Amino acid sequence: MPQLSAIVITRNEAANIGECLDGLAFCDERIVVDCGSSDGTVEIARAKGARVETHEWRGFGVQKNFALSLATGDWVLSIDADERVTPELAQAIKAAIAGGGAVDGYELPRVSSFCGRPMRHSGWFPDYVLRLFRRGQGRFDDALVHERVILSGTVKRLDKPLIHHPVLRLEDALSRMDRYSTASAQTLVASGRKVSFATGLSHGFFAFFKTYVLRLGFLDGAEGFLLAVANAEGSYYRYMKAWLAQRAAQRGRE
Repeated sequence: MPQLSAIVITRNEAANIGECLDGLAFCDERIVVDCGSSDGTVEIARAKGARVETHEWRGFGVQKNFALSLATGDWVLSIDADERVTPELAQAIKAAIAGGGAVDGYELPRVSSFCGRPMRHSGWFPDYVLRLFRRGQGRFDDALVHERVILSGTVKRLDKPLIHHPVLRLEDALSRMDRYSTASAQTLVASGRKVSFATGLSHGFFAFFKTYVLRLGFLDGAEGFLLAVANAEGSYYRYMKAWLAQRAAQRGRE
């Protein structure tokens, strides 16, 4: 039977890591890479039997690649602390890696909730994420945020969902929006792409329209509207932060 390593990166995930690791109990190895938690995350993870290592934060992609370098299994399952592997998905994963064949990776259908409501529209479903792959065949890109797996080989899909709880409260959405827009703005500035004040306005408006209208967010009820607004704010602040950073740099050169 091929060996399976699960990797999770954390920072102040005490509310999530215990249940997350419980769902990964079927794995042969569970690795948690932490970057300075102060809320008991590390202690909880160790109590659950996971191997815990610390690593300086340099972005999601770099952090996950470090976790990947620690894995020893034939296959790797990358899970975020706010995601849950159900017993049904665990069985599907075990069957997939035991089946052999020429498959090198599997995408999992992810069902995400927003303020307690599973979102079936709004661009959040179906959301296939590549999280299961042969060690040595895949790695993460070095993106600060919204990292992805780069895989050499054949990819198929499993049909059992991965449960995702990224936003339990509206406060979580605001905090997430601020962190992600800052990281995305840094990436945008580093790319050298010029943005204007109007860029933030237009992208913010279109993000709302795309989520709520084009991706049928109105069918997700009040939560669909809230998510559309959160997406609009995230896009708006991404470009406004980048614009302000570029303006400050320009003034510094004058």
